[in-house]
Amino acid sequence: MAWLFLFIAGIFEVVWAMGLKYSKGFTRLVPSIITVGGMVVSFYFLSLALQALPIGTAYAIWTGIGAVGTVIFGMIFLKESRDFRRIAFLTLIVAGIVGLKFVSPH
Repeated sequence: MAWLFLFIAGIFEVVWAMGLKYSKGFTRLVPSIITVGGMVVSFYFLSLALQALPIGTAYAIWTGIGAVGTVIFGMIFLKESRDFRRIAFLTLIVAGIVGLKFVSPH
């Protein structure tokens, strides 16, 4: 369950990161509520995952899922660059996430 909790936490990190962009510095109500709600859910599931997973592994994977998810969201929905180099480095982050999962003791 810890890995599932960590994945959910990472997905909600993407939610709050995107909400933060649309909140315009917390001046727009609905995106601000989504941002804070996403943060609460993300941290809650991260805290559940940390009950069973090492902090270094869990935190790196959580931030990695958030970073990769946010970049992909930006590419798909915000027309951000899809340059080969950007995708190559994104692939390295994914490789790091997968690698940490496989070397984790849990």
